[in-house]
Amino acid sequence: MSEDTPQEVEQDVDLEQAIDEATEAVSVQAARLHEIAGDNADGEEMELGHLLDVPVAVTVEMGQTRMTLGELVRLGPGSLVSLDREAHEPADILVNGKTVARGEVVTIGKNYGIRITQVEG
Repeated sequence: MSEDTPQEVEQDVDLEQAIDEATEAVSVQAARLHEIAGDNADGEEMELGHLLDVPVAVTVEMGQTRMTLGELVRLGPGSLVSLDREAHEPADILVNGKTVARGEVVTIGKNYGIRITQVEG
């Protein structure tokens, strides 16, 4: 039988402490989720109404291109960048980086807008 060195004992204690802290953090997060869900801890879905005020990032992507770093640094006022889409093709509407719809670019007063033509299923 070999006895653990003081260093090994200390590492074991540190490991146990780290496990205890991680377990406590998970318990705290689980408790917070239950607070958010209310009394629906039985697995029922939350009502959609609880999520309607959550802000999301919406991006409209008209196209993409690839260029070298040299081409990029030569861009300036008046430069044209050709995209990988034709003018009549719809723009992608992304929510948090995921395509959710497509639409056509329109002007609304002095601003650009997007008229949704297709919603992804």
